[in-house]
Amino acid sequence: MDCGRRRLLLWTAGAGGAATVAAAVPFAVSFTPSERAKAAGAPVEADISKLGPGQMMTVEWRGKPVWIINRTKEMLDSLRKTDGEVSDPKSDKPMQPDYAKNETRSIKPEIMVAVGICTHLGCSPTEKFKTGAESGISPDWPGGFFCPCHGSTFDLAGRVYKSKPAPDNLEVPPHKYLADTRILIGDDGKA
Repeated sequence: MDCGRRRLLLWTAGAGGAATVAAAVPFAVSFTPSERAKAAGAPVEADISKLGPGQMMTVEWRGKPVWIINRTKEMLDSLRKTDGEVSDPKSDKPMQPDYAKNETRSIKPEIMVAVGICTHLGCSPTEKFKTGAESGISPDWPGGFFCPCHGSTFDLAGRVYKSKPAPDNLEVPPHKYLADTRILIGDDGKA
């Protein structure tokens, strides 16, 4: 009788262990990202060949709008004038890539790449490229972005003006140029 109970106990323990492994495998596999999740975080290629001076296009990366703007000479010249009015003119805060730590916050001065989400509470600012009273912002507005949720304003490099609710400049996503007219957003080759 003792031998029979031992066999039954061993057989039950073996079946229980097999059931545990069978249940654990799908559970462990569920921690690996799905193909859809991998695609959502994948880099996105943008063709800027048709983006004229002063124009903006939006692409989606990781579920966020990414703005690409072909800035004119006048737009670039306005950045020097707003240096003293923005809270972080050279994007010195560590959240930005090194190539965004300059006045234009870009690899190529004329092309701006920024995530179009306000750093205050995640609203989406609107473009206000028109200058002066025509902008609807103020008579001395040099052009930029306005967040309608709480009034944060950003210049044409995505730098936040002083004394606004947004604590930081607009995020510059990792990106690199594949060619003069093709940008890969989400990969800057440093990972």
